[in-house]
Amino acid sequence: MAIPTLDPNAPEFTRRYVNLADPRLGAQALETSDDFFAPKERMLNPEPAVFIPGKFDDHGKWMDGWETRRKRTTGYDWCIVKLARPGVIKGIDVDTSHFTGNFPPAASIDGAHVPNGDAPCGSTQWTEIVPSTTLQGNSHHYLEVSAEQPITHLRVNIYPDGGIARLRVYGQPQLDWRNADKNTLVDLGAMENGAYMVGTNNQHFGLASTLLMPGRGVNMGDGWETRRRREPGNDWCIVALAQPGIIKKVEVDTAHFKGNFPDRCSLQAVHVKGGTDSSLVTQAMFWPVLLGEQKL
Repeated sequence: MAIPTLDPNAPEFTRRYVNLADPRLGAQALETSDDFFAPKERMLNPEPAVFIPGKFDDHGKWMDGWETRRKRTTGYDWCIVKLARPGVIKGIDVDTSHFTGNFPPAASIDGAHVPNGDAPCGSTQWTEIVPSTTLQGNSHHYLEVSAEQPITHLRVNIYPDGGIARLRVYGQPQLDWRNADKNTLVDLGAMENGAYMVGTNNQHFGLASTLLMPGRGVNMGDGWETRRRREPGNDWCIVALAQPGIIKKVEVDTAHFKGNFPDRCSLQAVHVKGGTDSSLVTQAMFWPVLLGEQKL
């Protein structure tokens, strides 16, 4: 598995929130008007898109993404994506990496909330969350979204045809906690449950938000790694838990980190009411200690 490199130009929402279109969490490309050159499912692959010179298949040049045929009629192509969890979307990355003469000139995105995990149908009410936007070839298009209601499905529209390498949908999952068993342990720090990364002092080699992903890291690139510190102090990150809770157990996993794992770690915690995420960075220095320094 290839691990994404950090894009210094990527907006904050890519580092704070989970990709709701990640198939590892359950997202699916359900239906499309056309995927003659490259299947719709490939657009959701978690690995960065690649280009393989000289690779062809039965339909022509192999491309790492979703690509439709040249449209010779009126209309446009579209793809319906089921998100891994209902969520409030904060931003979207429409990535046309390696698509140069075959990218769509424009795209728009509609959202819908379909209850009970059902598939959209003719009566589904779609709301435009990204208006028609000009696209460039071989580029990331980071689009902020201001929708406030949870969304379960997206309809990606491309005008009139072409290819998208990757679709990333960053947002905060919305779970119904009303019937949760209070005697069962739940991971309040999991992105898939609604936790997100408030901030960190450094993530030179790996995103801090990776700490909140499910499962174990696949290699050393799949985790939070800071630059080597050459001055006094320590590195830190602040996590907003999915729900307020009583913490019973903490797991700190240093899988694949051998010559570069932290010597020690500690945890501070507090129940925050009011304020903003940006105000927490200063306040966090004075939070009560939940877990004193532990040797790793």
